[in-house]
Amino acid sequence: MPLKMLQIIAPTAAENNIKKLVSETSVISFYKGALLEDDHALYTLLTRAEDRQQLIDKLHDILQTSSKARINILPVDATLPTVESRISGDTREELYQKVGHGAQLNFTYLLLTFLSTIVCLIGLLQDNVAVVVGAMVIAPFLGPNLAFAFATSLGDKDLMKKSFICGTIGMSLAIIISAGVGALNGSVPTSVELISRTEVGISGVALAAASGVAGVLSLTTGLSMTLVGVMVAVALLPPAATFGYMLGASYMKEASGAFLLLSVNIVCVNLAGLLVFLGQGIQPRLWFERKMAKPFVLAGILVWSVALIVLVSFIGFYNLVDL
Repeated sequence: MPLKMLQIIAPTAAENNIKKLVSETSVISFYKGALLEDDHALYTLLTRAEDRQQLIDKLHDILQTSSKARINILPVDATLPTVESRISGDTREELYQKVGHGAQLNFTYLLLTFLSTIVCLIGLLQDNVAVVVGAMVIAPFLGPNLAFAFATSLGDKDLMKKSFICGTIGMSLAIIISAGVGALNGSVPTSVELISRTEVGISGVALAAASGVAGVLSLTTGLSMTLVGVMVAVALLPPAATFGYMLGASYMKEASGAFLLLSVNIVCVNLAGLLVFLGQGIQPRLWFERKMAKPFVLAGILVWSVALIVLVSFIGFYNLVDL
């Protein structure tokens, strides 16, 4: 969303600094509201997306001496007269809220994982594309992967750990459920949707990379993430379900192909997501935080890149053996 309102609770002593900051940026409108207790006041700023992050960072510096200071970011659907804005996007603080919700390991996440896996298995076994797509609509795997890439770009160890645990448990649950179904069924039906997930090629790498890029762009620009979530689920859920099913049914060659596809897709989604976050300029606010985050960023790029190279080599070897 290009326009948003900043509602600021600040000490009245900081009013001149706030006015100076407003004069230095292209704030659309600024006014002082009600006086509050303890010599604080309410200030309201109508801002564009291109200025908002810089403005909030400088407001942090101005307000850090007050424990009662607060910055609220409010959406603005429209304003008259109409104001043009070159870009649309969210601030670092807003992204924290979004990715934090996506990496919560709770009953809803586990239930959606269970339901999407069951629906996906039905679609794969019945060779029904529509059912497979329906499963990917409800699959919750976009959140943990984007949260991990976002946390890596900021060097946030707590969020990295939280999103890693959430993603790992969700993926493990999908594989365990699928393995149980495979063990009970014991055979592999002649399903194109199922068999195609045991074959891995460069096209799968491109799909996963595109999913990661699209996911971050939708997150940082404030656009709807529903369709992008489906894209990421395309890359992750069907290979995970296929791997588990083949493993449970003791078809090890097919299981290895599905596992290879799943692994390369996870790597591509996370590597592409991290690179796009960096390209979008997502970084910590303070210089020492940026310095501390740098090793995490470099390590993330290195680990994901090496993993991708190794997996692509395995793909070449795997396909060569099939020939």
